[in-house]
Amino acid sequence: MARRRRATEAADPAGLLEKLPLDAGQAVDLRESGLLDLALIHRSYSYEHDGIPHNERLEFLGDAVLQLAVTEHLYASYPTLTEGELARRRAATVSTRALAVVASRLDLGAYVKLGRGEDLTGGRSKPSILADTTEAVIGSVHLALGQDVSRRFVLDLLEPLLSSEEFLATGYDFKTRLQEIAAAEGGSVVYRISESGAEHAKTYTAHVSIEGIVSATGEGASKKDAELAAAQNAVRGILAERGESLLPGS
Repeated sequence: MARRRRATEAADPAGLLEKLPLDAGQAVDLRESGLLDLALIHRSYSYEHDGIPHNERLEFLGDAVLQLAVTEHLYASYPTLTEGELARRRAATVSTRALAVVASRLDLGAYVKLGRGEDLTGGRSKPSILADTTEAVIGSVHLALGQDVSRRFVLDLLEPLLSSEEFLATGYDFKTRLQEIAAAEGGSVVYRISESGAEHAKTYTAHVSIEGIVSATGEGASKKDAELAAAQNAVRGILAERGESLLPGS
């Protein structure tokens, strides 16, 4: 008879506190508020424990705090960027993929309380759960320590994203950018997909083009991944030819 797999027990939040960009007094105040513990309770854990409060309300608050802190920072730091350029940089900074990278640096997944099913299906490393929990932690800092501290907390937490073009590119929407380039030139983006390999292990190749401007290819394990790779190669090629940065202001 097969043995039933056991879920992983969440690590003590005290370990997470040591990794957060807070001073000793702030860390104590946050822990004593109980809000950090709440920020680490996923909805799936709540469902399996009599509906105890979970972190989604803190996530909602943290998202707003995050957006405002990043928006103010970008506005002050890049006075020559247009609204569209600022919006692209902000979108890259606060994207699920980028926040998941930040969460992974903190090993945040180890501290999240998950339901058994979510835990056994890899919930501790899911980008969506990591990003949502990051926002909940930001919300907990805001409520426990106030607006000034939470703003500084966000900027310290995201510093690698805010200062590195390549890191920001992890959340960059290359397909949308390619559409914008095509529209500006009066053209249209065309994708063609081909596939190769065995049925259970196919590789997809996407060919993307804007007539008279660019032609590029990309590969992936799915059609979507292949199109994203092709769009990224196309955008980078166009910008390199123009001598432009992926994210103006870098």
